[in-house]
Amino acid sequence: MITLVLIESENSGNLGAIARSMKNFDLSRLILINPKTDHLNDEALGRAKHSKEILKKAIIKDYSYFTEQSKDSIFKDFDLIIGTTSVLGSDYNIPRLPLTPGKLAETLDFNKKTALVFGRDGSGLNNEEIRRCNLVVTIPSSKNYPALNISHAASIVFYELYKIHGKNKLNNHIALASAKEKEVILEKITNILDKLEFQTKEKKQTQKLVWKNIVNKGFLTKREAFALLGFLRKLEEVHRG
Repeated sequence: MITLVLIESENSGNLGAIARSMKNFDLSRLILINPKTDHLNDEALGRAKHSKEILKKAIIKDYSYFTEQSKDSIFKDFDLIIGTTSVLGSDYNIPRLPLTPGKLAETLDFNKKTALVFGRDGSGLNNEEIRRCNLVVTIPSSKNYPALNISHAASIVFYELYKIHGKNKLNNHIALASAKEKEVILEKITNILDKLEFQTKEKKQTQKLVWKNIVNKGFLTKREAFALLGFLRKLEEVHRG
């Protein structure tokens, strides 16, 4: 269960874009800490498109919410607090040693109440805020220009999390071929190759290895697998004839 937490948001357009991206990836809980812009102005709502409800239901907190001493504190509301940054430290700067979004997605327990924290549009989270987080995540972008727009960065992190944990993906109806179906395809290919003449046994064996690699590396859908099997059966019939 993820709640997005934005600290001192400065740009209404970015807020709207983030809300839109949240809806793209089935996120709905938003907390704004000390926002510096109106999250319900025309620019924010316009950029949000069909996710306006996320902005309208956003919870507003003052900055004390991000301190451990506050009675009303993020540290009391969440089991895990994940910060984000584009500024990396050296091996000795422990707080700035981050996970990638992909690695975070692999390790994150979605049963935990988790806060995903983004900082200011221009400067992100400061060192003290990073230290308060349990984990830090960064997007491995180019050294030439590592800082992404906050809405773009948020979308990438949301996508990586949804790729593994999402339950309502647009492509859920597209089933991939099973290991058994790939095995049957390879058996058909092997049978056909055994009936063909090659200059040497080694060349025939090479063909078998190449086809094994092609089938196993390919992300065949079930529909593609059935079509390929139909084609291979036709080839078998030709050779029997």
